[in-house]
Amino acid sequence: MPRSVNAVASRKRRKKILKLAKGYFGARKNVYTVAKNAVEKALQYAYRDRRNKKRAFRRLWIARINAAARLHGTTYSKLMHNINQKNIKLNRKVLADLALNHPDTFKAVLEEAMK
Repeated sequence: MPRSVNAVASRKRRKKILKLAKGYFGARKNVYTVAKNAVEKALQYAYRDRRNKKRAFRRLWIARINAAARLHGTTYSKLMHNINQKNIKLNRKVLADLALNHPDTFKAVLEEAMK
């Protein structure tokens, strides 16, 4: 009896990898073994950087809040301490947006926190 290798599943598996490698340079796009390595590495980077993106945005928000706070004579650290003490429920994303797009509202929040 001949050996069954399930060519349908094997081909599907290879096509899936080659589809993910579409747009890669050179052999990475059409040689299965090379494409497999490239795709695996790309997926590792994607997994890692989904987490790094969150860190990067938090750093950006903190920098924006700090810059706006210093324009009004305080620091990020003191502002956040007072916001937490006064139990003002605004996160860094919202505060950064207020600082950038609605400076009057940010000033009102800052004054309320610094009372």
